[in-house]
Amino acid sequence: MSTTSMTIELSPREQQELHTLPNAPEQPFSPGEAAPIARAKQKWNDPSINKWRILVTFTSFAIMGASDGVYGLIIFQIREDFNLSTTVVSLIFMTPFAGYTLATIAVNKIHMTFGQRGIAIIGPLCHLIPFLIMAVHPPFPVYLVVYAFVGLGNGLTDAAWNAWIGDMVNANALMGFLHAFYGLGATVSPTIATGMIKRGLNWWLFYYTLVGGSTIEIVGSVSLFWKENAEQFRINNPKTPGSASGTRTAEAVKNRVVWIIALFLFAYMGVEVSIGGWIVEFMMQERQGGAFESGLIPTGFWAGITVGRIVLGFVNELLGERVAITIYLVISIGLELVFWLVPKFLVSAIAVSLLGCFTGPLFPGAMVVAAKLLPKHLHTAGIGFGSAFAGGGGAILPFVAGAIAQPHGVQSLQPFVLALLVVITITWLLLPRTPKHDHEG
Repeated sequence: MSTTSMTIELSPREQQELHTLPNAPEQPFSPGEAAPIARAKQKWNDPSINKWRILVTFTSFAIMGASDGVYGLIIFQIREDFNLSTTVVSLIFMTPFAGYTLATIAVNKIHMTFGQRGIAIIGPLCHLIPFLIMAVHPPFPVYLVVYAFVGLGNGLTDAAWNAWIGDMVNANALMGFLHAFYGLGATVSPTIATGMIKRGLNWWLFYYTLVGGSTIEIVGSVSLFWKENAEQFRINNPKTPGSASGTRTAEAVKNRVVWIIALFLFAYMGVEVSIGGWIVEFMMQERQGGAFESGLIPTGFWAGITVGRIVLGFVNELLGERVAITIYLVISIGLELVFWLVPKFLVSAIAVSLLGCFTGPLFPGAMVVAAKLLPKHLHTAGIGFGSAFAGGGGAILPFVAGAIAQPHGVQSLQPFVLALLVVITITWLLLPRTPKHDHEG
């Protein structure tokens, strides 16, 4: 990652104003002293290679979305194919958490040792190899193991590309598009898988489509981020004067903002993956839908997420993240009540699509706020920690939803999701106010 650098002579007043900025050094400059190097935030097209780098990060998020989005359809097929109970098949949500946990520990170390180049190699490999194994239909325990590596790949790329893009100029719009590609992948994958199964193909053959996507991802990532080594990362992300001693990960874990964002993302991903993973079962059992039409409902949910992230990302810029996301949360709680209390197939299908639309911007919006509240040298470690918690929520909470559904029925999904939305709202309100001045450089 290249940045623009310059040395500027500032007046004492200008030096003091610069000192008030969120990521400014903790000690003001002495009168007449030359300011240290000021680094401008990158743009999506400056340096010009960023256009292609951003495109490959979009590809990476589309693959993550495609893998997560197909859960709702595949989990039903896996349960039938391997003759598993609801609780046992729910373990497939759990094992990626091990990978996300490892990613929390490793993401900053990889950056400091290999730079973004290391993420560009390791992350896509943790997609390509597991998807290739799953495509040959191994025993169920093997699926559980390789999904842990998928979680590692997701955790690394999620943290790295969120931290990088979240600190760019016009971060709200860019993050909206980044996460919209996740939603796009999650929208397309169940549609493709449903079509393949309808034509008599085995469900596991769908993973060959992810193998193809992961091949494109690794070739693009390695070639475009090859020059971004550890030295370049340290230059672009220097520690600010007065920052805590020890590793950046240890400093991030002590930061209150990191923990609030982590809890927010934990609950959010629980909502997203619980709905996406169990919606087919719910529509078949509780709304009396057929297998085919119920199999299309995840497409509507993920399409809503995609549209919401693209369109409402611009609304975030107009209203500010704090106000906009508070509004989205209130609307989402109302839609969840409609989804739960009106027992009509069509009403539920519309409500869950709109629910996707208004919850979709929550994740990218939280990433932008995290980038504003945290000092730059903690972006990778802090956002990596939050992303790992998000992966934990996407693993643990859908498993909990499945475990609750085993004795109580899949209708228990609705109060479970409603409770998580309330937790998300409370957590959001606990965040400190965003600094008034967001220096774009």
